[in-house]
Amino acid sequence: MLVALQGAVSQGILWGIMVLGVFITFRLLDIPDMTVDGSFALGGSVVAVLVVNLGVDPVVAVLVGMLAGAVAGAVTGLLATVFEIPAILAGILTQISLWSINLRIMGKSNTPLLANETIFSRISAVTGLPQSTVTMIVGAVLVVLIVLALYWFFGTEIGSALRATGNNEAMIRALGQNTNATKMIALIVSNALVGLAGGLICQSQKYADIGMGTGAIVIGLAAIVIGEVLGRLLPGGLSKFGARLAAAVIGSIVYFLIRAVVLQMGMDANDMKLLSAIIVALALCVPVVWERYQLRSSYTRGDESDA
Repeated sequence: MLVALQGAVSQGILWGIMVLGVFITFRLLDIPDMTVDGSFALGGSVVAVLVVNLGVDPVVAVLVGMLAGAVAGAVTGLLATVFEIPAILAGILTQISLWSINLRIMGKSNTPLLANETIFSRISAVTGLPQSTVTMIVGAVLVVLIVLALYWFFGTEIGSALRATGNNEAMIRALGQNTNATKMIALIVSNALVGLAGGLICQSQKYADIGMGTGAIVIGLAAIVIGEVLGRLLPGGLSKFGARLAAAVIGSIVYFLIRAVVLQMGMDANDMKLLSAIIVALALCVPVVWERYQLRSSYTRGDESDA
């Protein structure tokens, strides 16, 4: 059980990088970017082919996978801004295209890395630590660095304009900002992080699969909502931007812990997509129901005091 929970934490941390990418588009731009499912697998496919077929250093391969994700985000951005296709439809079009592209890249449905060196196996060999522990440590370090980088970036003039675009696009356009540019930047940064996560998880699980990104957007949304629900329980809530970024990663870890516990209890692995959908639905519905309950209670107390 403890081994399963440790594996879940390691997975949750690495997937947390992907969740940060989803957070940028979903929470800052209010766009559920469907590109994620394709760009996640794209990052994994590129890394697998570079490491297995071309013998590229695993660190360089991950960076190339990150760049590939950024290109996928740029394609969605072009469709949404230049050609004015609705953002969600633009994401779906890119996602569908990436299925065939990923299959072309790998030449088959999956590519194993069992005989190849990865970032995690390399560090494990040097330190003598188990690979699961190395995965957790490397993932945690990367997540901290990414959160700090995003916190800095979204505090700059461009980053602030990007956040404001999601809040009130008409006002930002009236102030002379190019909202198409901010959307493009957000989609590129978002999918770059998704591609990075895909490449890291490919190396962690020692294979890339054409379907590894299926449902990634649902996992991302579930993690974000879980993190926000847990964040509201804290004294300060999520009033600070850094806390919102950290909450997204924590939500990812909690999500994978829930999955691990449920699987240990005997749930069929084929039902995990259903569980993901239920978690998202509950996490979205519970705060709304609770707010309505509190509002109704305040009305009732008000009526009683008037009487």
